[in-house]
Amino acid sequence: MIKNIEREVEEITKWIRAYVEETKTEGVVIGNSGGKDCATVIALAVKALGKENVLTIAMPCNSIKADIEDAKLVSDACGVKLLKIDLTDTYQTLENEIEKVIGEVTERKEEWRGREAKINTKPRLRMTTLYYVAQNLNYLVAGTGNKCEATVGYTTKWGDNASDFNPIGEFTVEEVLQIGKYLGVPEKIINKAPNDGLGGLTDEEKLGVTYKQIAEYVETGKTEEKAMEIIKRKEKVSAHKRKPIPIYKRLN
Repeated sequence: MIKNIEREVEEITKWIRAYVEETKTEGVVIGNSGGKDCATVIALAVKALGKENVLTIAMPCNSIKADIEDAKLVSDACGVKLLKIDLTDTYQTLENEIEKVIGEVTERKEEWRGREAKINTKPRLRMTTLYYVAQNLNYLVAGTGNKCEATVGYTTKWGDNASDFNPIGEFTVEEVLQIGKYLGVPEKIINKAPNDGLGGLTDEEKLGVTYKQIAEYVETGKTEEKAMEIIKRKEKVSAHKRKPIPIYKRLN
């Protein structure tokens, strides 16, 4: 856990402010799913830049109504504007067009890969939307992924793991909650079971381990034996998500 929360938050907000000034941009856009991570980043951004320079966007895509309600709760609590851009029809159009032709090359592929491809398309559409808006406003896109998610690869490449900067990427889930509580994120959001709103299960149900176990592994290098096996396997196969794009080095 963070030893000096007041000092840490001050340093994060100074870092955000300095980066926005360095890039000569005018504010930040943040995807607002109504979850703890985005809520904490929104609160940090408001503290760093002022609420008038923070824009949040809810992007439902066959989403449950409760998530939109929670997104509004977060934006109201932080005093920032919330735009709602429904991507359901956009996603459905894309899926329909791909499904017309994809069978020609995927006949022998595992069915689960198709399901995952559909699920991962949604956060990629959301990130495209955030960058569309951000470029129009000369804003940056703030990332909202935590260290536990990154360690086990529970992110979508070019989706939720894409951003211009990430103020919580070095903090575990419990530490993000600690920051959120300090900044006054609503209790309902703090206590909400982590859920990406895409697969009908909580994050921990999908992962097969708890965030507490992942955090313990991140901080100490070990946790319960069975959980550690799962975490290590996920960490290994998702290593490519945490590395820069490999580029071939020419001979001369």
